Amino acid sequence: MTATALPTGRVPVLSVVPMPSDSNQHGDIFGGWIMAQVDIAGGVIAARRARGRVATVAVNSFTFKQPVLIGDVVLFYARVARVGRTSIEVDVEVYAQRNPAVLDTVKVTEATLTYVATDPERKPRPVPTE
Repeated sequence: MTATALPTGRVPVLSVVPMPSDSNQHGDIFGGWIMAQVDIAGGVIAARRARGRVATVAVNSFTFKQPVLIGDVVLFYARVARVGRTSIEVDVEVYAQRNPAVLDTVKVTEATLTYVATDPERKPRPVPTE
């Protein structure tokens, strides 16, 4: 594994430590668990930009680069990549920090998701201009 630096000048949207119940029989964290956390992190950023409720409408890309292990500190960085009339595309990068004695950081996942801003009736609504 190649050590990786965390993104500079940014703070993680989400930081989670996966537990044994989140793993498969080999001790690796389920991809579905990671996907759910990515969706949460992306949704936080999209909701901030939309100034309200959003719904996930697409997972545009999702790449698993390294396994996530039980006990890793998993950091989720997200940023708005594009804003449409009612949609917001968000890029999410996921890093795992492991081995606290000699801290090792690896990029484990990257994804792009699209959210749509919704009104109280859950119908698409325009995303506010900055």
